[in-house]
Amino acid sequence: MPELQRTPERFSTREYQRRLRQTRDSMAKLGLDLLIVSDPSNMAWLTGYDGWSFYVHQCVIVGPTGDPIWFGRGQDAQGALRTVWMRDDHIIGYPDHYVQSVDRHPMDYLWAQMADRGWHRGFIGVEMDNYWYTAKAHERLLAGLPEAQILDATGLVNWQRAVKSDEELDYMRKAARIVERMHRRIADKVEVGMRKCDLVAEIYDAGLRYDEWAGHGGDYPAIVPLLPSGPDAAAPHLTWDDLPMKPNEGTFFEIAGCYQRYHCPLSRTIFLGQPPHEMLEAEKAVLEGMDAGLDAAKAGNTCEDIAAAFFTVLDRYGIVKDNRTGYPIGLSYPPDWGERTMSLRRGDQTELRPGMTFHFMTGLWMDGWGYETTESIIITDGAPELFCSLPRKMLVKA
Repeated sequence: MPELQRTPERFSTREYQRRLRQTRDSMAKLGLDLLIVSDPSNMAWLTGYDGWSFYVHQCVIVGPTGDPIWFGRGQDAQGALRTVWMRDDHIIGYPDHYVQSVDRHPMDYLWAQMADRGWHRGFIGVEMDNYWYTAKAHERLLAGLPEAQILDATGLVNWQRAVKSDEELDYMRKAARIVERMHRRIADKVEVGMRKCDLVAEIYDAGLRYDEWAGHGGDYPAIVPLLPSGPDAAAPHLTWDDLPMKPNEGTFFEIAGCYQRYHCPLSRTIFLGQPPHEMLEAEKAVLEGMDAGLDAAKAGNTCEDIAAAFFTVLDRYGIVKDNRTGYPIGLSYPPDWGERTMSLRRGDQTELRPGMTFHFMTGLWMDGWGYETTESIIITDGAPELFCSLPRKMLVKA
């Protein structure tokens, strides 16, 4: 048998143990004896696990002591053996006849394993409000653990990820170099008549290809490129088709560079022709508002302070943006590169701390058109660090 080749750890065992202690401290504050984590981003943050297996049931179990336990499909346990920092006996794979079966459920196997370890009593936290923990999973866990109290611990691990380590920031800076390259490729290639599918192929090439100067390639991002044009740009989350780019339309490009699963999103707008006056006026307001928001983006202020500074400028221009203007970013898997905790909006009193990272999303989606220029930032004690260095002004190509 060939020797198992483990993927080099993205972080030291010491760093993973720090994260584990931090998580257990939060568990103790909620009175939890055990935590079941099913968000793949949280699983990776705690253990290093990296695989496209989140379409089947899997989780990481944080017990009262010891290292975490990875639980998932038996064939995906091979991926866990190669990517997690824990010993092999902390990996549990369930048989394949549990996969998408109408007769049995992976949670039945999980609760039996927990009972064998004496973890079938006490207060157990689960992530009830996320994409990967289903109603059926919750039902089967409740049925199998009648002596336990199952409590909602949604967001517990997400909040531990808010302040990034130096290593995490390094990965995000590398992702920033990738997204800069992606936007430069777009600016160079886009023209009237070019099919959008071909343009997206260029975007992916720029986002993934190994760069000799930088010394690294890119990963797949958690969200596919978003690039609606003209009237379609009133909708923020449309993707692409195989039709040609049209003259006299604006297109915003919301994309992210990704390195070692760490994301740096960035949006810019390109107009093929002469932009209308209302779009130019909106751009003026957004750029002024972004400067105001960045001035407020420093440790000790709040999420609301950034949002209020930005929205105050929009109000002065008579522009209504009825959605948040940013969110935290970092390690992520599909379908979202946000961390699902705080938001840059009025009313969010979360205090900004050095090392927090945000996508300052100042996009406007108006009646019949859209405009986006955004920045990803690091909170510091002074002015925020901008991950990227690209002109914010709309690129106009005749």
